[in-house]
Amino acid sequence: MPQPLILVPTERERTLIEPALETAWGGRARVELCGFGPVVAAARTAGLIAEHRPPRVLLVGIAGRLSDRLAIGEAYAFERVACHGVGAGSGDAFTPAESLGWPQWPGDARDSATRIGDVLPCSSGGDAGSEQAGLLLTACAASACETDVIARLRLFPGATAEDMEGFAVAAACRLAGIPLDIVRGISNTAGDRDHSRWQIDAACRAAASLAAAILGVRS
Repeated sequence: MPQPLILVPTERERTLIEPALETAWGGRARVELCGFGPVVAAARTAGLIAEHRPPRVLLVGIAGRLSDRLAIGEAYAFERVACHGVGAGSGDAFTPAESLGWPQWPGDARDSATRIGDVLPCSSGGDAGSEQAGLLLTACAASACETDVIARLRLFPGATAEDMEGFAVAAACRLAGIPLDIVRGISNTAGDRDHSRWQIDAACRAAASLAAAILGVRS
């Protein structure tokens, strides 16, 4: 029987998440690295889906919060994921692709559901007993300062956290017709590059626990 595919961006995240996930969830799942950043994550996800034909995909890792309603060291599931960085211009002059009238993928002639704009769903439905965190924002580069955060929230005011792989994985899953859930443990505040204030270990453990709960509900 095909196993769910659990994707983790980096080896450091996997060393923390995989053992905790195996302990918390009694079922079987395949855990693989999807890589760091949207380009490799999209390509790697597409390849793994083609190889393993999973019934569903779960992306698990860390993220920086854009909203203080998300607590550092806790984990959240997201309903939607947006893309920042594909479009025209930079800084305050940046305009997302769909706002320019160019979807990133127009959809197959026989299946318009594969259309990819600037926002994609990333929840397969159901309730794992956790609050949905709304919109996750994926960027090619993490925010380096408060100015970056302000510029991104101007375009995507509903975003509550940012990562670097979510939209890429969602795009690959959409093209393959595979349901996806995204869980991110909040390791830091976006724009804060002082790693002494980050809580990576706690965020990864929380993400593993929530991922296990989602697997239990969806299986």
